[in-house]
Amino acid sequence: MTTTLTKPEDAAPPVRKSRKPRAARAGGHMHGGPIAYAILVLFSIGSLFPLVWTAIAASRDNNRLAQTPPPFWFGSNLFHNLDVAWTDANLGEAFVNTTFVAGVSALTIVFLSTIAGFAFAKLRFRGRGALMLLVIGTMMVPPQLSVIPLYMMVAKLDWTDQLQAVIFPSLVSAFGVFFMRQYLIQALPDELIEAARMDGASSWRVVWHIVFPAARPAMAVLGMLMFVQTWNDFLWPFLVLTQTGNPTVQVAVAGLGRGYTPDQSLIMAGALLGTLPLLLVFAIFGKQIVGGIMQGAVKG
Repeated sequence: MTTTLTKPEDAAPPVRKSRKPRAARAGGHMHGGPIAYAILVLFSIGSLFPLVWTAIAASRDNNRLAQTPPPFWFGSNLFHNLDVAWTDANLGEAFVNTTFVAGVSALTIVFLSTIAGFAFAKLRFRGRGALMLLVIGTMMVPPQLSVIPLYMMVAKLDWTDQLQAVIFPSLVSAFGVFFMRQYLIQALPDELIEAARMDGASSWRVVWHIVFPAARPAMAVLGMLMFVQTWNDFLWPFLVLTQTGNPTVQVAVAGLGRGYTPDQSLIMAGALLGTLPLLLVFAIFGKQIVGGIMQGAVKG
């Protein structure tokens, strides 16, 4: 029986254990520790507290809200206060008006911002950089500075207390143009546009068949943001609309609880009613919007 001696240099090198964390390995998932979960819970509670407090205040009466300490649980007047707020503020008409105004504004902003964002992102023309700086510069101007000239224009057009006075000033958004430009720079390859040009596609056909499908995730996000912003807008609708004419939700809620002692429970009931449609929209389309963001991030 013979034995074979192996030299040290001929021996197989020892297998080193990977020191990479579990989340960094291929196919691994990131797991948060207890500190991360504690922080998320705190932020979630802080985010939900205003909504929960609004519902609690809407379920109480004004005398109980004035006491110390304030109530921290629901009462029995919620449905009564909601019914009174709905009737007194004429919220049925206000919901229809606000849905129309927010819908038209959001669709128009998304359409125009996508076209303008594509032009700034992919087209080459003289003065493109200066025009883009001008668009971004308008975002630095406080919106309160434009209230007086806008109101003078609306008064000359005899649009006071009419919905077009709220719709037309919000049909264009500098933020929307900048948002779509930044998205299309990464999400839309130049080769795709050049191939369409070589096939004889016109500019409008390129926009309709290439730009819009590629920008769909960002368009959904922008539409949601603009819808929420228009729905929650208060200052300009409050100046040009009245509660008895064509009110939006925010204008109608502002007229609740008037008197020497404002009825806080009634105001909170109106605010809760004005918030519920936004929560419903996000509950229905939130998953698609988040999925669109992730899809756009992967394409970029």
